[in-house]
Amino acid sequence: MIDAEIAADADQPRRKVGAAIEGLQRLEQLEEDVLREILGFVVAADELVGDVEDAAPVERDDGLPCRLITCETTFDEGIDVARIFDGGNARMITCDSLVYQPFQPAGSALACDGVSIQSIVDHVGTPTYIYSARAVRDSYRAIDDAFAAYPHAIHYALKANSTLAIARLLRSLGSRADANSGGEIRVAQRAGFEARDIVFTGVGKTRDELEYAIAEGVGTINAESAGELDRIAAIARAQGTVARVAVRVNPYIDPKSHPHVSTGLKTNKFGVPLQEARGIYRARRETTGLQFIGVHIHIGSQITTLEPLRRAAAALTSLALELRDDGFVLEHVDLGGGLGIAYEGRPIINPVDYAGAVIPELRRIGAPVVLEPGRAVVGYSGALVARVVDTKCFPDGRTFAVLDAGMGELIRPALYGSFHRIVPVARRAGADSAWDVVGPICESSDVFARDRMLPPLQVDDLVAILDAGAYGSVMGSNYNRHLLPAEVLVDEGKWAVIRRRQTLEDVLALES
Repeated sequence: MIDAEIAADADQPRRKVGAAIEGLQRLEQLEEDVLREILGFVVAADELVGDVEDAAPVERDDGLPCRLITCETTFDEGIDVARIFDGGNARMITCDSLVYQPFQPAGSALACDGVSIQSIVDHVGTPTYIYSARAVRDSYRAIDDAFAAYPHAIHYALKANSTLAIARLLRSLGSRADANSGGEIRVAQRAGFEARDIVFTGVGKTRDELEYAIAEGVGTINAESAGELDRIAAIARAQGTVARVAVRVNPYIDPKSHPHVSTGLKTNKFGVPLQEARGIYRARRETTGLQFIGVHIHIGSQITTLEPLRRAAAALTSLALELRDDGFVLEHVDLGGGLGIAYEGRPIINPVDYAGAVIPELRRIGAPVVLEPGRAVVGYSGALVARVVDTKCFPDGRTFAVLDAGMGELIRPALYGSFHRIVPVARRAGADSAWDVVGPICESSDVFARDRMLPPLQVDDLVAILDAGAYGSVMGSNYNRHLLPAEVLVDEGKWAVIRRRQTLEDVLALES
């Protein structure tokens, strides 16, 4: 049962990462074998595109659908010779892209972990975010299990999704919290995290935020500059206490991700230059009010290759060794987050490969590692369900599907040009065609997809915009006076509203 306190799923066995689905071992088999793919569909390879009606769910030997796996594909660019039905979206099939997906067909319509999306929408309306508790658990445990051989602590990055029920679910799994503002610190505490289990990260921490964090005894403050360290020290002295701090370093490492989410380049605003960090620590070794307990790095988000992460771990470990030589006693090294997910079916980093790349570097220092995953924990768990409110066809043949959700509900496509899979909740008969899927906002950038191959759509049809569990609702706005959507959590066949739909009265209550 879902309630304000989501119980830990302690009796559920730990997932073992590493089992690949049988039948994808040899390229020669593809022409005749049945392919098993990310949404749990089974489609004959020679059909290229299958229909929901012809699809059957896939289970492994342990009775579970496709999960995160750790096998490395033997193909340079993945298998690009077959396409799988995915709401009209062609996907490359790679070993790395086979992950558990909660949004799958149940009969003739889409469901979240077997719960009818239509039935949820009938009660709560649209637009609505729907999350799978099981997907959150699976993704968290995959990372936790991957680092089982090395002392570690996972601090879930609340900036990815800070809805209270999601935060409580992560706490129940043993996660700690990474907060990026005073507001996120308070959300973490409301969700049941102890202050000592929170790391406070972020550029531009205000005096009020620092005073609160220090007074509450936040476990670590990751300082962004020498000046911020001095402000922290002054506040701590005024409170008669000592602040536990680390310095965030910028190693000038390109994460090979979108430029808007890189944080480790010379042009980025984050942290202090790596070459200056040791001097900052030394200069403040005896500063009253400061206790240096770690070092911190975070080079970006949606990282899909290992080498930048390995280099970041190497740089951080080298700095930690220098600081140890200088007499600093470090309780941990903090690698931040950044693991990407397969929005477009491209090969991604799986947690075991990530651990395998960074643990050899970490062993040089031996200190426990702090990890701050966000997107990799909740990204796959969520979908934004919206309703088609209009369709139109222009003389040049361009066809639009206008939804009741837009950039105010999910800004990633407008802000980053991000790809999200779009799936009809109930697929209509007929051939796929190119659609521009857009929102109602008075901006030409309010577009979810251009020329997306989708089946016929009509007014009142429902669509699910997938992989929206991270950086979706948390980036919502009231632009054009649109209201923030409801949010629902599905867990073990039941669902509950975890955030009610905003009303105009809620918004206007702030005004005079």
